[in-house]
Amino acid sequence: MSVSVLNEEAEQFVLFAAHEHDVKFIRLWFTDILGTLKGFAITVDELEEVLHNGASFDGASIAGLVRSEETDMVAVPDPSTWQQLPWRPTEKGVARMFCDLLDPDGAPAPVDCRGVLRRNINKALDLGFTFYLAPEIEYYYLDRDTLEPIDDSGYFDQTSTDGPGSDLRRETVLALEDIGIPVKHSHHEVSGGQQEIDVRHMNALAMGDAVVTYRFVVKEIAAQRGVHATFMPRPFNDRHGSGMHTSMSLFEGDENAFYDADDELKLSETGRRFIAGLLRHSGEITAITNQWVNSYKRLVRGLEAPIYSSWSLGQWGDLIRVPAYRTGREHGLRVEYRAPDAACNPYLAFSVMLAAGLAGIERGYPLPEPIRGSVYDLSDAERSDYGIEKLPSTLDEALRVTEQSELVRDALGDNVLDSFMQNKRIEWERYSQAVTDFEINEYLFRL
Repeated sequence: MSVSVLNEEAEQFVLFAAHEHDVKFIRLWFTDILGTLKGFAITVDELEEVLHNGASFDGASIAGLVRSEETDMVAVPDPSTWQQLPWRPTEKGVARMFCDLLDPDGAPAPVDCRGVLRRNINKALDLGFTFYLAPEIEYYYLDRDTLEPIDDSGYFDQTSTDGPGSDLRRETVLALEDIGIPVKHSHHEVSGGQQEIDVRHMNALAMGDAVVTYRFVVKEIAAQRGVHATFMPRPFNDRHGSGMHTSMSLFEGDENAFYDADDELKLSETGRRFIAGLLRHSGEITAITNQWVNSYKRLVRGLEAPIYSSWSLGQWGDLIRVPAYRTGREHGLRVEYRAPDAACNPYLAFSVMLAAGLAGIERGYPLPEPIRGSVYDLSDAERSDYGIEKLPSTLDEALRVTEQSELVRDALGDNVLDSFMQNKRIEWERYSQAVTDFEINEYLFRL
């Protein structure tokens, strides 16, 4: 069946669903260069026209989308992403669709983050691979007035001290599944107020949409209950940061390309080279997977977050871990990349992670032996022998590495990377000039 026929069938389904479920408003969603959800609404009366021809809008005020002299853009809905928003009224209801962005002449907009991911997915498809991901997304629930964590519970706690957090997680899981995002696990995390909801694996483009939707749903449900939810990588000095540990796998048809029954670790040569690519290019992609000044307050020793480009079979402090293989579960063999946080732009982060892994496969990078103990117990010389390098420790350092990376430029394209770098340089400059509470407490009465 041709793509045009499939699109026509999807469009007909959307029109039917809108009228069948009394949907009045349709939100057209996309993100800016930083992954912030943007969009505008149309009414159901405009839906058929917009499905066929898209909807024009002014992108001048949206970060990274257009240059000042080029303000017009066209949002073209992807009908496969149609979902009704379950927390909105059932009468005259609200639905959403993600959009692809075009220039006025109909060409794909070079700054469309969703289009960037699709382009990288197509590179994998040309090599015979389908790219799947499953992120574990952490965040905090805070009291809206005090901005303090809503509870003092700990990892996997199931007691009444969990307070409203368990109810909020339950409501959020139900909303996510109502909107078509399957959930694998949900639980309280290590620190008070900290939560985690794990999404089941899906293809990369669907997962990019899912992460953006996930953040929106978490915050929406929390706000309705008078709670503030934050994905800030590390909001408190004395608590763990919130990451987005991301499991990845490549499939060739129905077969997991990372699995090898004859290998001691059940890890194929393809899987080994994919890991080697991630390790080799990890410093280059860190600015994309960890895009905020605050991201680097999480990537510190002692918080189960990586600071070195090391891999292991189970250590929580390494950049990459390969979870233990379970007999009969070859489809579940995966590579977990532990650097990203959920404040990243998922479309761009997934793009550079895939590009790094594919580079390892195409160029045949060798993979060193896994770390058997703690990477922190190794000397500098021993880490060097393993080929282990330190990850960037500040946004400024990460940007300096990224701007020299041919891999990142090829994965994101000139327009997206240049816009991203400009935005992040401004952020670093503002941060560098800001007087912090640390400085006030440290120096005001000393000098």
